Amino acid sequence: MKKLSFISVGIFISILTIASQKIKHPSMVFTPDRIQQAKQGIKEDPKMAKAWDEIRQNADAALSKNDLLQTDYLALAYLMTNDKKYAEKTKSILLSSVRGKAWSSSDEMLIRKPAWRSDLKLSEKCKISAIAFDGIYNTLSVDERKEIAQGLYKFGVEPSLGDWLLEPTRIHSLNTMGHNWWTACAGMGGLLATSIEDEVPEAGKAAAKLYGQLPEWFSFAGDVLQNKMKTFDENGGMYESVNYANFGISEALLFRLSWQNAHPTVKPNEIPELAKIPDFFMHVCYPRTGILYNVYFGDGRANPSAENTLMFLYALGQKNKNILWYLNHVSDGQNREGYYRNTPVGFLYFPDSKNAPDVPQLNSSQIFPDFGWATFRNSWEKNATMLAVKSGHTWNHSHADANSFIIFHKGDKIIKEAGNCSYPNPEYKDYFFQSQAHNVVLFNGEGQPTTQQYEGSMLDGHLSSRIDAGNIKYILANGTGPYSDNFSRNFRHFLWIDNVIYILDDLKTYKSGKFEWLWHTEGEVKKSGIDLNVTNKNASVVIRPIYPEYLAPSAFLHDYPTFSYVQELQGPTEDLKGKETYYSFKYPVESNRIKGLTAIILKDSVNEKALPKMERIEGKDWIGVRVRNKGKITDIIINQLADGRLMHSNSWIWAEGWETDAYMFAVTYPENAKPEEASQYFIAYGSALRRNGESYFGSLSKLFVVQKNEGKKVELTVEGQPLINATFCSPIKPASLILNGKSADVHYESKQLTVQLDSRK
Repeated sequence: MKKLSFISVGIFISILTIASQKIKHPSMVFTPDRIQQAKQGIKEDPKMAKAWDEIRQNADAALSKNDLLQTDYLALAYLMTNDKKYAEKTKSILLSSVRGKAWSSSDEMLIRKPAWRSDLKLSEKCKISAIAFDGIYNTLSVDERKEIAQGLYKFGVEPSLGDWLLEPTRIHSLNTMGHNWWTACAGMGGLLATSIEDEVPEAGKAAAKLYGQLPEWFSFAGDVLQNKMKTFDENGGMYESVNYANFGISEALLFRLSWQNAHPTVKPNEIPELAKIPDFFMHVCYPRTGILYNVYFGDGRANPSAENTLMFLYALGQKNKNILWYLNHVSDGQNREGYYRNTPVGFLYFPDSKNAPDVPQLNSSQIFPDFGWATFRNSWEKNATMLAVKSGHTWNHSHADANSFIIFHKGDKIIKEAGNCSYPNPEYKDYFFQSQAHNVVLFNGEGQPTTQQYEGSMLDGHLSSRIDAGNIKYILANGTGPYSDNFSRNFRHFLWIDNVIYILDDLKTYKSGKFEWLWHTEGEVKKSGIDLNVTNKNASVVIRPIYPEYLAPSAFLHDYPTFSYVQELQGPTEDLKGKETYYSFKYPVESNRIKGLTAIILKDSVNEKALPKMERIEGKDWIGVRVRNKGKITDIIINQLADGRLMHSNSWIWAEGWETDAYMFAVTYPENAKPEEASQYFIAYGSALRRNGESYFGSLSKLFVVQKNEGKKVELTVEGQPLINATFCSPIKPASLILNGKSADVHYESKQLTVQLDSRK
């Protein structure tokens, strides 16, 4: 066996000093102060008392077994009751384990070249045995401590840290396996090493090295050569999905918390990425009546939650009340890997959440630009409406789903992901991972190249230009890169106005062919005329394609040769026990450039009848839709010249009395009023909006804008450039101006508001 080498971890830690300090067991997870708080808690809190009853029942059941993975229950029972039968059983299992067959990773890992000696199964043994050994340490003799520690080092620490951290045996890098496996395997190997460092000094040095280098995992910036993603988005997210993000982060934090508990005199090293992690998990969750749902792109599921990560962050000092709000919405058992109150770790670390706020103090939308997720909601209350959009990286746990989206409405899924299954099954690579299992546009039946599962997307998708102005929300998804074998343009605009989400697809391909729009729905689906109605319990939406053409209103497709039509398709269910139907809107006319506009009407109730009325409007170089909805008219105009077909000439059009170079704009006005009396404007990628010789908006660069006029108050949301000088029309001088959510000075002259924004500062 190769001898493992160690180096100093530098700024924060002196290994020699640490190695000379004895740990005061138990001091890692089952600390004396946590045990004392728990003893008091079961006297005062019925939830704590109930959880303790369940834990003790599990511990009592474990007395008649020899299960290493139940020794954390036994060790906690000993510390809570001082009944040595639990400690004796824990000791017996630990001794039996280190005297038995060496721990091993799975056969699948061992046949790799070089063999992977450490996997998630072995990391779980490291974690539980570390907690158990630390918990009963003071009941063991010196010889027993030494025998168990040396065995745990050989069986657990050497393969874990030898494969994942230490020279000269390390085989993994952050570029190849720097996702949740790294923190699980290295982190739990480090947890075990910490627990035995008094008996095995080499283990203490290894644990200190891991603690010193743990920030590298959080700050990993990805790479260019293999286009690997950075570990964390600038806004705190992690691309692997909620369940994998929670698992990977929580394993890292469990090690960090335990090591710091064991070495209280060492100044904690800095991991700045931790500050934004709670907000990520909140922005991607969906509170509802029932278990908390989460955005589940890729290999995620709707039900796994992030209580582990948030609980540890709270214990590490992030006393963020939003964390308490989140934990109040988590149901025991909804995540198989969760540290709930009735688990040993959750019992000690689940914080008192009685002072949680009713809703989190967060914006109603967020973008994660580095890995391409965005979320929007109309409220933080339960059972609201939430839109989640993805256009980013494809590889590993991140599916071929650039420009896909999910909608939760009235407490349930309504537009969904097809999901995933166990990875060895052919259905995973042939269907669930591929574009066909997502809400995207196909060309000639093709989406992203199927090879991207293994090779990754060397050209990623992107999200940009997020606008959240209350009842108007917008995001631009650019999926051109991942689909670039067929598409030279693949842009998807999401514009949410009031109770309608409009999806505009701007598509161009290298050759003529046929386009189709895929829809994965939850609940009962029924076609009615030009609409597809979807109802799931209390949630109901109407899907209405408007361009390139309506759905054929009847089954006599030969009478509607240019209309789109619905085709029912079949895919496997996630449990692989059956099939489920998804839908394709097929456009029968071949083309290489097309605009697709679809409206998703969010119904207030299943039986709502007063739905928005929509009519197509068109003119020279533009298309659009006029929407009559609850006493208001909204005109949405799409500029056909602004889609890249012009080089140096600007994309000026004249539409419904408006002059503009904007890619798209929308104006809202009362039904009995004129368009120029609009109180609400949306502009996407425009430098001017004019009418009757008067400027309504002007800027040297093309911007994304929402303007709302309410009496003497003007609200502006402006996005698009680091330095902006723009003018906006206001019939009267406003008494107050809200600019990007903040009060701003009013600069007004001749019906024009002048605004300057400088984000370079």
